[in-house]
Amino acid sequence: MLRRITRSIMISLALCATLRAQAPAPVAAPPALGTYEYETKPDHEAFRIFNPRKAPAPGPLLLHAGDRLAICGDSITEQKIYSRIIETYLTVCVPQLQVTVRQYGWSGEKTDGFLKRMDQDCLTFQPTVATLAYGMNDSRYRPFDVTNGRWYEDHYTAIVRRFKEHQVRVVVGSPGCAGKIAEWVKSRAGTLDEHNVHLCALRDIAMAVAEQEDVRFADIFWPMLQAQVFAPGQHQATPEHPYLVAGKDGIHPGWAGHVIMAWAFLRALGLDGDIGSISVDLAAGTATASDGHAVEAFRDGKLTLVSSRYPFCARGDLDDDQSLRSGMTLVPFAEDLNRFVLRATGPASGRYRVQWGQASWEYAAEELTQGVQLAVDFPDNPFCEAFDRVDTAVAAKQTFETTQVKQTFHSAAARADFAKVVAETEAQREPLAEAIAKAMQPVRHTIEITQMAP
Repeated sequence: MLRRITRSIMISLALCATLRAQAPAPVAAPPALGTYEYETKPDHEAFRIFNPRKAPAPGPLLLHAGDRLAICGDSITEQKIYSRIIETYLTVCVPQLQVTVRQYGWSGEKTDGFLKRMDQDCLTFQPTVATLAYGMNDSRYRPFDVTNGRWYEDHYTAIVRRFKEHQVRVVVGSPGCAGKIAEWVKSRAGTLDEHNVHLCALRDIAMAVAEQEDVRFADIFWPMLQAQVFAPGQHQATPEHPYLVAGKDGIHPGWAGHVIMAWAFLRALGLDGDIGSISVDLAAGTATASDGHAVEAFRDGKLTLVSSRYPFCARGDLDDDQSLRSGMTLVPFAEDLNRFVLRATGPASGRYRVQWGQASWEYAAEELTQGVQLAVDFPDNPFCEAFDRVDTAVAAKQTFETTQVKQTFHSAAARADFAKVVAETEAQREPLAEAIAKAMQPVRHTIEITQMAP
């Protein structure tokens, strides 16, 4: 009996094995697919033809203490406006990071041009972080075609990979938008809409490069296009006094447009925008401040501080496209990057006057309790003079860097002995860099809070 049972089990096992062998192979699970999200489009006819991919949210802080930042791009970078905003911001708003900066703008350049010169002009100085702003010239000022899109992708990817080989953290920037067809480009073709659709396509390609190479992405095109459409109405533009986000020639932005570019890159670098927080208890007569700001005295509503971190000082006409202050209305620069907040607890109901430097502002008690943005409400404030000294020094250094890279590094003397030229020009640049550090001095300032009569 046992032998019959054993034989039966063996037959069953053999039959099962045969059936398994004859059964069709299991169907493989479908591959995991990506997400296909688009940016939300404003309800305006100007955006009907655009369908940009949704840009990633900014990541955590990318910068490390002592980083060396290379700001790379074409003639828009060579304008030394957004690059100057970035360097000044890093110097005064986050001095604890001690980031140093060089700008490498080159007029007329496309991605292939920077790829050819990046080893000599840029990697010579061993950057640890780099921002890239290419695409305007890469569009060739004509409607989009797939071959040019692939060309841009290949060259942008090659630049990123070359940086990564040297352990450089990268932020890939998109092109901006165009305000008109560039009259000075002989090869231009198509309409302005076709050109901007091309730039939007390159924006999505740049985003894909960043995604594929696991680096950061800075979206310049989409916020700039929205500003270009809406800013003229918001800032009372007229035919005699237009508001031109993309600049007079439609390609090179003025100060307001460059604020958008700087905002995009600074956010992509992961900066949190917390410049300082000052808290006072009016009832208890006490005050505290966050890192970078020391309370020197507080009595009878008068607070004296010494600050080694500055808010970003943006002044100028709110309706002028050449104004930093106006540019900060086009994107949430203050909310994202320039929060210098005063909070007061224990105020009685009613209104209070806050005097900061030579200017004053009135607030309800509830507003003070919630916190007020000093850098927004007081464009002229006690930091402005020191801020201007730093910014002027940054401008002087970046102006020299254009000459150093574009002229001296590509001269006959450099071809004969590049190391000698580097040493000679660095000796000239060094005092310009030192002048920035010397200009960055602590600021003593006073805030006075007074209850107003009912």
